[in-house]
Amino acid sequence: MKKIRKGYRKARVKRPVEKDVVKGYDSNWEYELHSGILDAWKHHVDKVEYTVTHKYEPDFVKEVDGKKILLEAKGRFWDSAEYSKYVWVAKVLPEDVELVFLFANPNAPMPQAKVRKDGTRRSHGEWASSHNFRWFSEDSIPDDWINVKHKEDFKDEH
Repeated sequence: MKKIRKGYRKARVKRPVEKDVVKGYDSNWEYELHSGILDAWKHHVDKVEYTVTHKYEPDFVKEVDGKKILLEAKGRFWDSAEYSKYVWVAKVLPEDVELVFLFANPNAPMPQAKVRKDGTRRSHGEWASSHNFRWFSEDSIPDDWINVKHKEDFKDEH
């Protein structure tokens, strides 16, 4: 078994791919059922929408200029499930609430980001911008959002 490095999530187990599946069916077993004991049943005719309810707890919250800011402090994203969560969260926020990212390193590459022709990878900042999120680094966060007295001490520690 592959050893998991400390601080990294365990890799997901991939679903095995069944070969030679009859077109229109998800598996050969599904096809056998439909052409046998379930032949009087309709196959894949309905779609049922469903919602999985989750709760998001922002790292920091403050009202700025009459708008509630949910500030998410991110060292890095670990996988697509993690960063896609924020896209879903943003869709349900009221107009007077905004999700904003504070990246430790906005130039860090996204997980599984492909290497571009120029040798770069999509960064956390690029991802956030592409999904219309405002984002900052420690250097660019607005002074009126922070306690400026602690700014230099904080920089010295990091």
